[in-house]
Amino acid sequence: MTSEYRIKQLSIFAPNTPGTLAEIAKIFLDNEVNISAFCIAEANNFGVVRAVVDKPDAVFAAFEKKNYLLKFTDVVAVKMSDVPGGLYDVASKFGAAGLNIEYAYASRSTTTPTLVVYVSNTNISLEAAVEKILASGLVLVRAAEMRI
Repeated sequence: MTSEYRIKQLSIFAPNTPGTLAEIAKIFLDNEVNISAFCIAEANNFGVVRAVVDKPDAVFAAFEKKNYLLKFTDVVAVKMSDVPGGLYDVASKFGAAGLNIEYAYASRSTTTPTLVVYVSNTNISLEAAVEKILASGLVLVRAAEMRI
């Protein structure tokens, strides 16, 4: 079943100012939320903090109470070899399957390097994308594994 690979990514939109990341980290801390994967993208005077966490729904509510603009995005995590060419192997198989990687960031699930990926093909569902990824021979990380 492909739904086991659906990972809820939390995207937090925040001003790009001193202390903002500490405030965001404190919300995670206060809610006893573990971060499995994390990245920050910036644009002018704001940033987008993307995170895969163990309690996405609970921390979403905590950020709402602090008036943060945020949303969930469905992503997948692909196991990647920890050798030169590991990223190429994943990216080339996505391309061969006709899947566009809009953005990605690296992480580790347990001891395995992973690439958290947002697939932006609007003409197919996430389930169809998962099927194509699995058919390519890549190994996906189950959502439950990312919450360790």
